[in-house]
Amino acid sequence: MPKNGSAPQTEEGDPLCRFKSIPLSEFHLKQTVPVEGSDGARASPCLYKGQIIHYLEPEVRTLHDVFLRGLKASKGGPCVGWRPGPDQGFKWITYQQVLDRVQHFGSGLLLEGATADPSQFIGIFSQNRVEWKITEQACNSYSMVIVTLYDTLGPAAIEHIVKQCELQIIVVDKNPKLAVLLKGVQEGKYSIKLIVAMETIDDDNKKLADECGVKVMTFSEVEENGKANLKDFVPPKPEDLHTICYTSGTTGLPKGVMMTHRNIISNHAGVYGVGKTHFLDMGPNDVYISYLPLAHVFERLLAVQMYYLGGRVGFFQGDIKLLLSDIAELKPTVFAMVPRLINRIYDKIHAGVAGSAIKKFLLDKAHKSKLAKLRKGVVTRSSIWDSLVFKKIQNLVGGRVRFCITGAAPVSPDVLNFMRCALGIYFTEGYGQTESCCGISITVPGDYESGSVGTPVLCNHLKLVDVPEKNYFAKDGVGEICAKGANIFKGYYKDEEKTKEALDEDGWLHTGDVGKWLPNGSLKIIDRKKHIFKLSQGEYIAPEKVKFCITGAAPVSTDVLNFMRCALGVYFTEGYGQTEATAGIAISVPGDYYSGSVGTPTLSNYVKLVDVPEKNYFAKEGVGEICAKGPNIFQGYYKNEEKTKEALDEDGMASYW
Repeated sequence: MPKNGSAPQTEEGDPLCRFKSIPLSEFHLKQTVPVEGSDGARASPCLYKGQIIHYLEPEVRTLHDVFLRGLKASKGGPCVGWRPGPDQGFKWITYQQVLDRVQHFGSGLLLEGATADPSQFIGIFSQNRVEWKITEQACNSYSMVIVTLYDTLGPAAIEHIVKQCELQIIVVDKNPKLAVLLKGVQEGKYSIKLIVAMETIDDDNKKLADECGVKVMTFSEVEENGKANLKDFVPPKPEDLHTICYTSGTTGLPKGVMMTHRNIISNHAGVYGVGKTHFLDMGPNDVYISYLPLAHVFERLLAVQMYYLGGRVGFFQGDIKLLLSDIAELKPTVFAMVPRLINRIYDKIHAGVAGSAIKKFLLDKAHKSKLAKLRKGVVTRSSIWDSLVFKKIQNLVGGRVRFCITGAAPVSPDVLNFMRCALGIYFTEGYGQTESCCGISITVPGDYESGSVGTPVLCNHLKLVDVPEKNYFAKDGVGEICAKGANIFKGYYKDEEKTKEALDEDGWLHTGDVGKWLPNGSLKIIDRKKHIFKLSQGEYIAPEKVKFCITGAAPVSTDVLNFMRCALGVYFTEGYGQTEATAGIAISVPGDYYSGSVGTPTLSNYVKLVDVPEKNYFAKEGVGEICAKGPNIFQGYYKNEEKTKEALDEDGMASYW
């Protein structure tokens, strides 16, 4: 077995797992090379003659193989962990214990009528947890297909997925989700036969299940039955379907992206291959915190990397409010962040120093000093500035993180560079889609100025094609980004029309993003082919469906608001208020786009200013503390008369400034 998954570094051997290492000084200058005999395709210079790779090792070609590889690499070590409670440490079970439970659970499903082949779909409707992994791995080891459901898609999308996939077996975590599915059966929407609950089933759901004729079992019951009636594994083939992963979509119902074992394994190899040759020397001692939804392929691919290496995966408690506590307890070495979280941390750091000129000066000085080192290729957390300024920030993510990846949506290069300095870690950015089984490109360490999305991963080629309606032409080095490789999906489940829109006759995936080749060969995203954009949490929005937008909760600059009005072509108004006013006390007026005001009082309250003499603000001069009175003003703080009196005066006026 190659050490830590490194592939052969010569032109000998299996052509589907060959790649080479290039010095970073050279890689920065040439991040893509033309593919000979192609129509403008480009590939990573780490490939031999542009030959994409499909796997890292010939004997590891399915997700069943990945876990067996991790079992050997871990040497009996821990695999997955969880916290039984907020005040408790992580409990761990080993790779062998997980594999035993996988066989027990898979055997139990077969006893309940499931078949060990890719025609058998198993739904999973759960947050990240140990049972999620056992369910997925049981599907991987018995050639079944996992179909993911998640809350944020909404009730209509859940109904669509269950119906389209004709799901008869679904695994859920909690009773409310079990109730949703049972009510769907009761209303004649679904033909579900078996629901497996990870937690104790309550009496109401037992009664409802009896009325609906649906068999409900606990996860442990299925495991126990399977343990008493063990069935041999039925491993899948690389070309077998692994999962149907539903995208959030831009309009209408979500589309089911069909991904094979080959798709996932090739993307794992393609991403890991770039990292392995330059910075990503991970192994069984690495620890990953799993909190991003496993229903998304981004999180699942990151978990695959860990299981392949025999590393440890610790699951958060399911409550995002407890995530920092989970991180502090786990102390991960590998971390993933979506831009939404990155931006929150960035904003929180800068808000924390906004009221102190000294703190702001120190933060700016520390940032500039470490940024200068970063531009020279030095990534460190042992500088004087780390001790003085950044240590608390680093401890927020456990203090041991060596590598962090972001993806799922764009993030500002300036924000990324700040996080690289603050955390003192390799922080890379991936770009891709569900349809490409996650990444099609990844940034190269040391290339911190271009704002690009980097070099192609080793499992696909990239090319740009003309977008004449926007005057983008491939001959000029700009155009729609297209990808082709072993990682590209099979198609959308039961939707041939949409499949043909996404995949052309030659197998190229059309992403809808417009890109530009930079002088060093890296790829930069500059536009969208259609008026669609991606939110920082990874969801898509089609602006033509948006007619009105309101912002609030924090000030937004007039220039930014006006830009968004132009970009979206919608009424974009700003509200002002607090929770104590049941949200807003004022709202901006359409057409008043330059005053920077928060507008006119709402019809449920009036507003006045009162003196703030200690700051030389006086109401007679038209400035002062903002106060509001009306039927929307709250009654008071629960069991806190003192704070209520501070907020509300004797006349019922609420202070707002």
